[in-house]
Amino acid sequence: MSGPLEAGAAKAEDDVQTEETDALVVGGGPAGLMAAEALSAAGRAATVVEAMPSVGRKFLMAGKSGLNLTREEAPDKFVARYGAAAERLRPMLESLGQAEVQEWAWSLGQELFTGSTGRVFPSTMKASPLLRAWLGRLAERGVEIRTRWRWTGGDLFLTPDGPRLLRPRVTVLALGGASWRRLGSDGAWTGPLGAAGVPLAPFRPANVGLAVDWSPHMALHFGAPVKGVALSVGATRSRGEIAISRRGLEGGGIYPLIPAIRDGAPLTLDLCPDVPPAVVAQRLDRPRGKATLSTHLRKALRLDPAQLALLREFGRPLPEGAALATLVKALPVRYAGPRPLDEAISVAGGVMWEGVDPALMLGALPGVFVAGEMLDWEAPTGGYLLTACLATGLWAGVHAARWTG
Repeated sequence: MSGPLEAGAAKAEDDVQTEETDALVVGGGPAGLMAAEALSAAGRAATVVEAMPSVGRKFLMAGKSGLNLTREEAPDKFVARYGAAAERLRPMLESLGQAEVQEWAWSLGQELFTGSTGRVFPSTMKASPLLRAWLGRLAERGVEIRTRWRWTGGDLFLTPDGPRLLRPRVTVLALGGASWRRLGSDGAWTGPLGAAGVPLAPFRPANVGLAVDWSPHMALHFGAPVKGVALSVGATRSRGEIAISRRGLEGGGIYPLIPAIRDGAPLTLDLCPDVPPAVVAQRLDRPRGKATLSTHLRKALRLDPAQLALLREFGRPLPEGAALATLVKALPVRYAGPRPLDEAISVAGGVMWEGVDPALMLGALPGVFVAGEMLDWEAPTGGYLLTACLATGLWAGVHAARWTG
């Protein structure tokens, strides 16, 4: 990587050991490993360098909840999940989409199954067997992996044996976003790439919990699941699972709404999504006798303690009659924005699409390609994140393999 990034090399070249390499992949996550697979399949000698002690750390972390590889649904619906970046990603997802990801996993000896929601998992419900098989295949193809090699922004790497200079003929950067820093994605690459003229969109949290400043009485409900509810921002509605935590509201039901929540859009909670408003009003209008309002709500609408707590938290003082029915169906949620970036499963932002050509090569740095979460795209959980990381890694690797400078 010569040119503007040379400023990252703090030491003179004659003071540091220099090595010529063919194809260099910086980053050992799913996008980087897939780029290395594509490079090696094309006959290029691929070297993967990773700052952490081992590769695939976020991949393994995702596997703790079952490793949702992809999702079976109509292709157009699948692509649409990527929002503003859908058309940019479409050719990549057509090259390595839902079916191809499954074929790839099967080729590594991993049996798969599809859940009732269309989510596809390894039968073992673990990431480690797939990663071991994948690394074995890469080793057989001659891919070299070097860990504890930290990229400084130029050709200089900090390694266990001291600083080293690598002179690759072509490079794929797959350095991740800026979430889960402890797993290696710290976003530090934005400094040198920005200085080199690469256009960058600021990182913003995606697939993350919602920050709420709770009243003291809510402490009794920390850790409680909130079942059978729906969340809405404008026309976007989510029926996924949520839970009350010390920090706010968490769970998959929040994630599809985060893009709008980041911009401060109003959020409402429907505590009885399967009951029409008129029926809610009718049930609440029944005489309650000496029963408390909480008891009346519980019996008339079958609200559980967590739902009742949220109603009181966001609706107090509770009104009576039709106003209460309206509140049950559209409870305004007071929130303080998404949780911090480092708590997010994934991020929006990164290398802007105008900064890369259709092959994912950086316009400011010929011969340098990017893949994975470095690019400015986002998607909900459910197999979409991993599929796009693999697809962009393959795309960058295939096109990098053709680069001769």
